[in-house]
Amino acid sequence: MSLIVLGTASHVGKSVTVAALCRALYRRGIPVAPFKSQNMSLNSYVTADGSEIGIAQAVQAFAAGIEPEADMNPVLLKPKGDQVSQVVLLGRPYKDVQIRDYYAETDALLAEAVSAFERLRRRFGHVVVEGAGGAAEVNLYDRDIANIRLARALRLPIVLVADIERGGVFAQVYGTLALLPEDIRPLVVGVIVNKFRGDAGLFASGAAKLEELTGVPVLGVVPYADIPLPSEDSLSIADKRHQKTGRAVRIAVVRLPRISNFTDFELIEQHASVDYVPPGRPLAGYDCIILPGTKNTVEDLAVLNRAGTGEELRLARERGVPIIGICGGYQMLGSRIHDAGIESGTPDDYPGFGLLDVVTAFTGYRKTTVQVRRRATGPGPILERMGEVEGYEIHMGETERGTLPEAFAGEGAATPDGLVFGTYMHGLFQNPGAANALLAYLSERRGVPFEPVAAASNALGAAASYDDLARHFEEHVDMDAILTYFENATDGTSGA
Repeated sequence: MSLIVLGTASHVGKSVTVAALCRALYRRGIPVAPFKSQNMSLNSYVTADGSEIGIAQAVQAFAAGIEPEADMNPVLLKPKGDQVSQVVLLGRPYKDVQIRDYYAETDALLAEAVSAFERLRRRFGHVVVEGAGGAAEVNLYDRDIANIRLARALRLPIVLVADIERGGVFAQVYGTLALLPEDIRPLVVGVIVNKFRGDAGLFASGAAKLEELTGVPVLGVVPYADIPLPSEDSLSIADKRHQKTGRAVRIAVVRLPRISNFTDFELIEQHASVDYVPPGRPLAGYDCIILPGTKNTVEDLAVLNRAGTGEELRLARERGVPIIGICGGYQMLGSRIHDAGIESGTPDDYPGFGLLDVVTAFTGYRKTTVQVRRRATGPGPILERMGEVEGYEIHMGETERGTLPEAFAGEGAATPDGLVFGTYMHGLFQNPGAANALLAYLSERRGVPFEPVAAASNALGAAASYDDLARHFEEHVDMDAILTYFENATDGTSGA
């Protein structure tokens, strides 16, 4: 048997609920796989075979004790701007489409998604399915392959998640249930009220009122918990809390309009003051500046140029501030970008910031998606301390290095002093060796003590965080009721 987790809106906690369910089942010895038919996110993950999926499904897979794979997120939409998204189908780039044209393909994409679900169910026996956004988007019912049309195709029990932190939880739940199609509403077997601040027992009368109003049992009221997990998408940037007290080192990550994979910096966020700085804001006063990945290098480069970021970077370079480019940020640091129409739709050449002697060309609709392990070989006080690191590449375009030294064996580029370097390697600063190399140098330069960092508590494979999440979930949710929807479920737990 399997279960669908739908939400009253975006960002109510569907992804975390699925991860918690997967871990709770795993701890009981029940094999399970996560599944999201269609995800829209610029935070993605590369599987062992080079497939690209949403990072949330990778998190859920690790919570379930299994390796991520393409069937767990058969359709991934990566917005590029101007109502255009890249469609990644079964882990591989399919095409760029206008949203209005995408809806013409939903029948075929739904069939692909259902086939992927069935493959997972045959292999694992149980699947926890995550919807997308709000379940009751009535104007999308005829083309919604992540919620209503998928629920209609699978006919599985549904748990509805609502976010009480937002306020209006009664309207969220009652309104969503009232607007669901008549054939879908009876599939809803329970409601989970998420993100309660304080003693969840204080909402007992509210839960009883919800049950009275809707006729659907409230399976739990889950208090807000600060359990470290990788962020899912750009909505999470607004949730970040930067505790600057006692953190003398300041790092600016330029918040590109189409920023991707900002989870790259969540380890150093725990040990330095990391600000996501919008284009146009001054970059003076920072000890390091990072240009992160982007889904559209050319268009984000144009935004930065209009905002004067190029001049800010050149002034920072004169002050000796380290400047690091990751993926699209690496491409921007180069001298030139040649686009055959792949990024912008119009063939043209674009000057980069000119801080690295590299040239990037987008000449074909090809994407590199691969897990990598490399040794830092570049010069300077940061790269020379890194040693061997691992990560993954997700990028269009190819970059030719001029006479500059490589930053890593076989990849990237660095200035002779090593204070400006670029790489295609996402996840670089999730390596403690890389994070320590950067933070140690910045601390020395500022003249403040440095304490070496360990692996991130919210790293993808951090079992302790998944176990904490499962325990928290089980403490506040009626697991006995949920287990009735999974065959061969047992009461005992496996694992602490």
